Amino acid sequence: MKILTCPLNGPRNISEFTYGGEFKRMPDPATCSDAEWADYVFNADNEAGVVTEWWLHTPSSYWFLAERHTVTDQVLRTFDPREVFTQRIDFAAAPEAAQ
Repeated sequence: MKILTCPLNGPRNISEFTYGGEFKRMPDPATCSDAEWADYVFNADNEAGVVTEWWLHTPSSYWFLAERHTVTDQVLRTFDPREVFTQRIDFAAAPEAAQ
């Protein structure tokens, strides 16, 4: 049985988790090009080695980050997203949504 340690709930069976994709820094939505935004939303680097990934503990709906080696599948650490995010980003309403 494979165990993954949730920062909120502790060690749990891997079946309780859902993979959320690779973590990437979001470009500034107000200044980036459409191509940069599309790259951020749709493309993954898919690198061999240590990557940071989003994971969800499904029973508690808790999202967290994990550093995992993609070749060995070893999880090096899991941590709360507050270690990365220091402020909330509020997106402006699209002009057509404001009508």
